[in-house]
Amino acid sequence: MPHLHITGERRADRLRCVAEHGPHTVIASCHRNLRGPYTGVDTVLRAVLPEARQRWPELIEAHRMELLYGMPELAELIGPAPRTLASAGPFEQRTRYYGVSMIRCMSQGVVTFLINHARRLAATGAPAPSLVFEDLRAAERTAQELVALLVRRADPAELRVVASEAGAELPTELAGVLARFARPVRAATGDRGPDRRTPEELARAYVWADGTGDDPAEHAAYLAADPHLRRTLHDRRAAELTSGASRGTLVGALAYHREHGTDPGGAGLRALFEAFQFCVEAGFSASVVDLGTRFRAIADPVADADRFRLVTNHTGSALVGLGRLDEAMELYQELRRRYTSPKVHATASYAIAMLYTRFFRPRDHDAALGWQNNACALASLLPDPDERRTLEVFHANGLALIEMHRGNLDRALELVTGCQARLDAELGAGEWALHRSQLLYNRARLLAALGRSDEAYAAFTTLIELDPYYTDYLSERAKISRRRGDVAAALADYDRAVALAPPFPELYYNRGTARVQTGDVDGALGDFDYVLEMEPDDLDTRLCRAEVLLDKGMLDEAEADVVAGAAIRPDEPRLLCLWGGISLERDEPAAALRQLDAALAADPDYPAALVNHAVAHYRLSNPLAAAEDLTRALELTGDDPDVLLNRGMAYAAAGRLEAALRDFTAALALPDADIVELLHQQARCQELLAGV
Repeated sequence: MPHLHITGERRADRLRCVAEHGPHTVIASCHRNLRGPYTGVDTVLRAVLPEARQRWPELIEAHRMELLYGMPELAELIGPAPRTLASAGPFEQRTRYYGVSMIRCMSQGVVTFLINHARRLAATGAPAPSLVFEDLRAAERTAQELVALLVRRADPAELRVVASEAGAELPTELAGVLARFARPVRAATGDRGPDRRTPEELARAYVWADGTGDDPAEHAAYLAADPHLRRTLHDRRAAELTSGASRGTLVGALAYHREHGTDPGGAGLRALFEAFQFCVEAGFSASVVDLGTRFRAIADPVADADRFRLVTNHTGSALVGLGRLDEAMELYQELRRRYTSPKVHATASYAIAMLYTRFFRPRDHDAALGWQNNACALASLLPDPDERRTLEVFHANGLALIEMHRGNLDRALELVTGCQARLDAELGAGEWALHRSQLLYNRARLLAALGRSDEAYAAFTTLIELDPYYTDYLSERAKISRRRGDVAAALADYDRAVALAPPFPELYYNRGTARVQTGDVDGALGDFDYVLEMEPDDLDTRLCRAEVLLDKGMLDEAEADVVAGAAIRPDEPRLLCLWGGISLERDEPAAALRQLDAALAADPDYPAALVNHAVAHYRLSNPLAAAEDLTRALELTGDDPDVLLNRGMAYAAAGRLEAALRDFTAALALPDADIVELLHQQARCQELLAGV
């Protein structure tokens, strides 16, 4: 049975349709009002985790971080999440924040877990699970994204997904995936009959559904009810939910009810702020914007200035993560207009500087430098010495980032080293541990960029010992090992990172390329396959896999990757060049020439395309055109023995024997030359010149 996409105006109609297409393992409401970003996903996991833990505990361990990320209440089923410096430190000392890319990786890990769990069930002879995700239109984008990934990746014969919603507009990715991979089903409208509930009963039903109800009569009664009654109903529902509330309930239903209860400026703001703080720490950007907007609508920016400023700053950062840069800038400028505090202006200046140096296109590092110098100057005016030290160090680190972007690596390193020295001198060993690790990380990357590999390697090793589950450190150390030629050490770091981290596509891509270097072609293909299962539009991985398949002689499979890549980016010269190489392997030089013409039209100075273009010309009996291509390639790359050999052969085929002999002789003097073939071609050329 295929995946299904059920639509209908009313939930009751959809659920009847869902039942007709059962049986189902679990039916999960995804309305964000219930439990925030992962609403519905948590319901599915609660249904499958107990059995998985009992039968396949190693599967739980392989995905522990992803399963608990954003859903810490699931620890009651599978035990606690790994501790990191970021998760263990206090919120006010947080200087590392995550965003949409991290959440997507976590969701990919959950999807992988569900697929592997379903495959293990199938191996026991159990029927394929069927997961129903209801109310998807009202889900937070995190849950919508996860369902899109699951529908695209899961084979319905192994794990069936039923997406159910009101038929309204969905996010682009989810809408596209459902259109491609799910069979549409329209739910029939059922006979609802007369509703004899009183207006108060209808309003109460709406509130007790946590604002998720889709009955027009309930919603109308709620809106028409006396405002005090509405607020009182929200208070009663909040009191009912409070005891034993999960983190998700605190973020979803409890924040909603307190916000609309009798004390929105007190209990409401406290609930919204607690929910907001959790979503900031986790990186749920869409929820940060939603909760931040709701908080700002209630809070008094004068009486509650500290929280208003903090919420506004983090809302701006979340907007940046969502690509809504102009809205973020407006929030930062609002803070500058609203407050005269040096600290507020310093923080806003820093945020604006980061927009210019990291996110605006084109980037403007000089403008960023001006804003960040302003932040540093204002931080130095703070009266409290502890706060002044913290902010001065933070903003000096921001200045170092800009200097790095401007190419002033030595100056950036000087700033970061100064920050470290000051904190080491003025703080105790355990104070501001996360920020100090961030400074060391920045220093390590700068050392690596400056070619001081031994120092950088040692710094990354220290960071790995301090925070082993933050696997960026392992990936960075692996880069140094690869530059040193120690691919085995790099692979060891990649393997450790894969075991600890959520499935970052870049991590698997990097391990795959390292495996290619060691000759582990099957291992490399496994890594590339997984990346493309997760992110089929990852062009670099598709190219690498095509190259490996081409080397293995799997021409049809390599071409399939090239065609898929060309559908994403039709004028990508690397793809077109590879396509030409595949045609050459098939001995189709005319087709190769067309593809390589297109590659060189996109990038006239692409050496690999010039070399393959020359091969195509040579096979089409046009050796002088081949020689011209190879001459241009040599101008771009410098002397290369293989290119000189090929140009010599082209010259010889065109009858220009003296030129050919010069190329063979020059190639013989270069390292890594094919001595046997060059001597053979040289001797043949000399014989022809001698008339033998």
